Amino acid sequence: MDLQSRLKTIKMVILDVDGVLTDGSVIYADESFELKIFDIKDGLGIRMLIAGGLIVSIITGRTSAAVARRAGELGIQDVYLGKTRKTEAYAELLGKYGFTGDEVACIGDDLYDIPLLRRVGFPVAVADAVDEVKQVARYITQKAGGRGAVREVSDLILKNQNKWEEILRDFGIHD
Repeated sequence: MDLQSRLKTIKMVILDVDGVLTDGSVIYADESFELKIFDIKDGLGIRMLIAGGLIVSIITGRTSAAVARRAGELGIQDVYLGKTRKTEAYAELLGKYGFTGDEVACIGDDLYDIPLLRRVGFPVAVADAVDEVKQVARYITQKAGGRGAVREVSDLILKNQNKWEEILRDFGIHD
């Protein structure tokens, strides 16, 4: 199946966090205070996917209050924290929504993402992903993780599903 046909079938986008929604940096201020930097453009891309009727989920190996807060701000309802075995959460999501693997995209950057990327219909690696992730990806973003990679994929999906113009109108961006 070609790229455009594959994108038209996507109903869910699963995101890793560190290295995908962030640049992979973690700043500790003390024992309980963690800082993460999220790209605002990625956030709008997520909101646009949700407005376009797609499910956006997070599955990450780390547990972070900052991630839970950001997910809540963006309207992401399915957030799995501390899941290094990401395929277990993935199976739960497929059961919950009744999707097949072909209807799912996943964006990853590192080794823990590979088992999940191998199971989805549209596996994506961010530009600065490790080589092993790039080898299983069907698409490698031009943008790095935490620097617009999620927005790049969001725009790609929405434009290929002919939802772009409607979403721009709904967001008051385009007449």
